[in-house]
Amino acid sequence: MGTLTRADLADALHRAVGLSRNDALHLVEQILERMSDALASGENVKISNFGTFLLKDKPERIGRNPKTGEEAIVSARRVVTFRPSQGLRDQVAGSSAR
Repeated sequence: MGTLTRADLADALHRAVGLSRNDALHLVEQILERMSDALASGENVKISNFGTFLLKDKPERIGRNPKTGEEAIVSARRVVTFRPSQGLRDQVAGSSAR
């Protein structure tokens, strides 16, 4: 199993659309930057037929060090979660059956 990288996305864009490699990489960077900026400013990001990146606020809680068993306060924080669309779920489930 490999990992899809920014360079892989840019290369696919270069082959599919015919953009130069630099232009394709710049376009990928711009898309990812816009998504990051939206999440940083508190917006969720929804991509139709792919999924939604959601922001969730987690409250402060008491955690435990698994090694020592000592309790510690885990501070409140905001996390990003991903909820895949039904189409993506179906596609992934179909590809695992092969």
